[in-house]
Amino acid sequence: MLNKLNEDELRNCTVASLRSQLKKRKLGTNGKKDELVKRLLESNKKMKRSKKSGNVSPQKNTDNTNGNVKSTVKQSTSKSSANDREMERREREKIVLWRSPLTTIQYFLLEATVLFTILCKRLYGRKKTVILCLIVLTTLYIGYIMEGAHQQTVQKVEKQFLWCAYWVGLGILSSVGLGTGLHTFLLYLGPHIAAVTLAAYECMSTDFPEPPYPTEIICPEEESGYVSMWTIISKVRLEAFMWGAGTAIGELPPYFMAKAARLSGTEIDEDEFEEIEELLEEKKTHPDDMSFLERAKLSVHNLVQRVGFFGILLCASIPNPLFDLAGITCGHFLIPFWTFFGATLIGKAIIKMHIQKLFVIFLFSEHHVESVVNLIGKIPKYGSVLQTPFKDYLKAQKAKLHHKPGTNTGGDGGNILGWIFEKVIIVMVAYFILSIMNSMAQSYHKRKCKEKRMYKR
Repeated sequence: MLNKLNEDELRNCTVASLRSQLKKRKLGTNGKKDELVKRLLESNKKMKRSKKSGNVSPQKNTDNTNGNVKSTVKQSTSKSSANDREMERREREKIVLWRSPLTTIQYFLLEATVLFTILCKRLYGRKKTVILCLIVLTTLYIGYIMEGAHQQTVQKVEKQFLWCAYWVGLGILSSVGLGTGLHTFLLYLGPHIAAVTLAAYECMSTDFPEPPYPTEIICPEEESGYVSMWTIISKVRLEAFMWGAGTAIGELPPYFMAKAARLSGTEIDEDEFEEIEELLEEKKTHPDDMSFLERAKLSVHNLVQRVGFFGILLCASIPNPLFDLAGITCGHFLIPFWTFFGATLIGKAIIKMHIQKLFVIFLFSEHHVESVVNLIGKIPKYGSVLQTPFKDYLKAQKAKLHHKPGTNTGGDGGNILGWIFEKVIIVMVAYFILSIMNSMAQSYHKRKCKEKRMYKR
């Protein structure tokens, strides 16, 4: 028992054990480790005093009755706070554009204003760093616009930088937002790898002329004679690595949120954090009643907590929609930043990206594509109708690969597959923007509820 330990021994205990003991004594669990130790020491002193003054029976009875009243009051307040939070969560779920459009837009604008104000304050607090960055950027801009022999190198660096930044940005969009990200692999990187694969087998080379590559793929005049899967992998390695690095960067917000909450000692209001705590409690009480998804979430949590770097690497190296839980767990258990980010970067940008590249290249190899088109033609009744747009699309793409830069092929303008793909991209981007607005509006509602609870205290 912790009531028999002195101050030094209490400081050697973990924060979790200190908080569990404080919960048993019906005391507050917020604050840093020093505050928790002081609270336990004061509680130990009060317990010793109550034991010394326990000889007088009437006083003891009154103390017991007072203690029972206090405990019942605390239990009722904890139940009411839990009910309040459940009501707040239900209200928050209704704040979406298709249910409450005006409220959602209002909360979105207010949250955007709050975040912009916080950003300005933080930048003002780091004036020296901001001034230094402005000086460096100004120097680079002067060198960029100044004429001279260096302009050829500047243009090459600019082109490569923008190409890398484009894929890093798409990677961040794919993983940011606790599962609400835009699926940019399916929309951008996957089609790019597929286009390079089809072009490599048609042209029998990956030495596409630059320009217009990567904006447009055109067959070179000379063929290399042999194209392997590894040749195509090396051709798309840079953009795939940058996209994977972007997905690793997008996993940082859950890590920083959990780490900041743990260091500050504040209670975590995020639904994802509360879900982990509920699952851990449910595992202790009802381990057989857990669903497959709940078991999977707990497995990710336990793997990262116990194995560390290699657990994070394993979770990041496979397509894993629950990886946000890994970031939350790493932040909560104060795993060093470079351990988390290094394992995530290696897993996502190197191991996982090579698996995905191999899959797309294998799927879009020339003989596999032709086999799929032939299979579509064998569908009863509608086979020939469905097969025609795919055949036309492949013919148009092959013709486009062999035309000279600046000339118009004229065969791809009205293809139905290209039109459908463009509309799918528009719909998914629009849904992504709407989900960001809903998320920010719900964040503002959560902020308001937290301020109300603080005001009541």
